[in-house]
Amino acid sequence: MKGILRFGRKGKLSPRFIGPFEILERVDPIAYRLALPPALSSVHNVFHVSMLRKYVADPSHVVDYEPLQLNDNLSYEERPIEILAREVKTLRRRETAFVKVLW
Repeated sequence: MKGILRFGRKGKLSPRFIGPFEILERVDPIAYRLALPPALSSVHNVFHVSMLRKYVADPSHVVDYEPLQLNDNLSYEERPIEILAREVKTLRRRETAFVKVLW
């Protein structure tokens, strides 16, 4: 499992959260059982407090939940939404293209 992406965890210090889920029960003082969708049935449903983030309720905020298409090894493919800017920088004779992408 060392090289497999789980829940969009791309690398060190860049966590990705996959959506708001209901807390079913408190298992320990530091562990909670969540109600996960059927697509995540292969994932254990008890999480440590450090893996969770508090949801601040806002009436104007509508959560647009898109279910992730997970592979058998719990990895998924990220697709860019829109290209915001393109730029080509030249250093001596080498040209490097920079593209700013909205995910």
